[in-house]
Amino acid sequence: MKASRPCRPCGRFAVRPRVSLPLRAAVGAIAWLLATACRGDLPDVPSPTAAIGGQDSAPVAAASAATMPDLWVVSTRHLPEIGCVPSAAAVAVERFAVNGVCGRWEPADFAGLLDEPARPLVIFIHGNRYEAADAKSQGLLLARRCAATLPEAAAARTVIFSWPSSQQGILLRDSRVKYERAETEGRYLAWLLGQVEPARPVAVVAHSYGALITLEALDNLVRATPAGRPNVTPWIDRPGRVHLVLAASAVRQDALASCGPYRRVTQGIDRLTLLNNSRDTALKFFEFIDPSLRTKALGREHMPARWLPPDVEFVQVDAADIVGRDHRFTPYLSSPSLRKRIATGLLGGLEGE
Repeated sequence: MKASRPCRPCGRFAVRPRVSLPLRAAVGAIAWLLATACRGDLPDVPSPTAAIGGQDSAPVAAASAATMPDLWVVSTRHLPEIGCVPSAAAVAVERFAVNGVCGRWEPADFAGLLDEPARPLVIFIHGNRYEAADAKSQGLLLARRCAATLPEAAAARTVIFSWPSSQQGILLRDSRVKYERAETEGRYLAWLLGQVEPARPVAVVAHSYGALITLEALDNLVRATPAGRPNVTPWIDRPGRVHLVLAASAVRQDALASCGPYRRVTQGIDRLTLLNNSRDTALKFFEFIDPSLRTKALGREHMPARWLPPDVEFVQVDAADIVGRDHRFTPYLSSPSLRKRIATGLLGGLEGE
């Protein structure tokens, strides 16, 4: 038997025997492989675009510095797995710098990322099978479209949380590797969020496994608050607002239920926006990533509003009629109505009264 990691209440990681899956799980896994391969809907792969401003690429043409977003990258792609929230993390930081009409990614420092504490912070956490350049492209697209969709909102600093999601083997094995890596990434993200000034407004937009990383991080922060962890700022009752937008969440459907493993997260957020897709091809077979859970994906189901405290603003949308069976994040950004939901969920009223 393979030893499990420490479990949450109701269990997220479970003991997984080194034997073949039951017949139903095996058939489901094969069906998932065929469905995604035949349709070209590989989980979380962005639509083909040129790498924008990669560190080794030529400068990117830009209209002007005034029209470019304040965009940063925090990368954990080189960091090892860890068992708890670290006291420090050697993350790699880059900033999208604009010089005249050109922009390119340049090395930066973490302290610089945290300056201007009054400026709202938007953190984008991508899903699986993203290369570093893909994450940058998607983050830049997100920042530009949110700014264009909600121009009256305060100018935010957008941070791309780039985690090691490059493809590793076939789909099912790759998905299980990233599913387990999400626990480590949640600890790195918790450390990052724990360095933010309590009064600074924070909005997180996460797609697919990015949602799992987000819930892991916020759960760690909420648990750390009563303990008075010296390496993170208190998260419960922080004066700065916290908005959460989760798209096509690769998270168990009962994650935020009263007995769910991430029920404490609701104590540390002010708004939750769920963009689900009841026809999502990849999420249809989420239960086969870890058959022991025997639960469907939140991103494909409906979540009861009663699971949230009454003071948490809640919006839930089924995007099936717009994005179809697609699991990628790009279609959500390409739809004017869904893009408005994302921008409003993130930036609308983020600065408070």
